[in-house]
Amino acid sequence: MRFLAFSSVLLVMATLAVAQTAAQTTPWDYEGKRGALVWGKLDPAFKVCSQGHQQSPIDIRGARLNKALQPIEFHYIAGPVRLENDGHTIVVHVDPGSYIVAGGVRYDLVQFDFHHPGETPVKGKLTDMDVQLTHRSADGKLAMVVVRLNEDAGNPNAVLATLWAHLPKTAGETQKVPDMVSAGGLLPADRGYWTYTGSLTTPPCTEGVRWFVLEQELSLSRDQLRAFGAMFKINSRPLQDAHGRRIEANE
Repeated sequence: MRFLAFSSVLLVMATLAVAQTAAQTTPWDYEGKRGALVWGKLDPAFKVCSQGHQQSPIDIRGARLNKALQPIEFHYIAGPVRLENDGHTIVVHVDPGSYIVAGGVRYDLVQFDFHHPGETPVKGKLTDMDVQLTHRSADGKLAMVVVRLNEDAGNPNAVLATLWAHLPKTAGETQKVPDMVSAGGLLPADRGYWTYTGSLTTPPCTEGVRWFVLEQELSLSRDQLRAFGAMFKINSRPLQDAHGRRIEANE
């Protein structure tokens, strides 16, 4: 049985690797002829983008309180980061060491990136931007923590101020940030969350991702929002059908 379980993990990892390779080699966009509405037709590895029933993002509404859900334990540490403009967003690559514990499972922080406007609406309302922190468990399962950001003209976000000073402006460009950065600076004081099972919001749209959408919003300044929007006018996937999925709240 242990061998079969290990073999299943290897199969999942191999499938993910093939799909991620396709995502890197098959061109796609958010709009136009290679836009989100046709992702499933661009590459066989992307078929779940159009055929899946656990796709993200979905509208957060009708959440049910589940008092058995434990708070997420955040164990983020400061360290060097590298910014990458991958042509679709700014990806912040972090060194190993930061992680969360959710549902008794440890997920290591791999990277985080930004979407404009925010991808996850709450009762139909989108925020100006969001940051999605991608985590992976030892057996390859993914967990996404989403922090929603709204413009407050004179209230800049401190972490964004550090990162935005080194934004790589062209696709394929990378920049190292000389300052120590902790993703913890992107978390609100109240860590209450909504959770559901979804997918990656970019090709290959891999399903089985546990989503944690933090309820409290953070602010960013008008200048910070405009700086990102000038590079990525729209880099958000349209809303997906919930297909009856259950959304739960921990408080």
